[in-house]
Amino acid sequence: MSKLSKIVGRKIRQKRKENGYSQEALALNAKLDRSYVGRIERGEVNITLETLYQLANTIKCDVRTLLP
Repeated sequence: MSKLSKIVGRKIRQKRKENGYSQEALALNAKLDRSYVGRIERGEVNITLETLYQLANTIKCDVRTLLP
């Protein structure tokens, strides 16, 4: 995928870990599939803005902190 997807994925992973969430817990609370969260964090998929906001809301961070 694109460099942008990988950067966003790394930022999501970092915030998830800072907040003590496992991928499974994040996926469950954001109502996403765990494997999809893994693909997001590895930058393998492009996500919608809606999904980005769901993840940011779940890990309690401003969506802007997940963008480069």
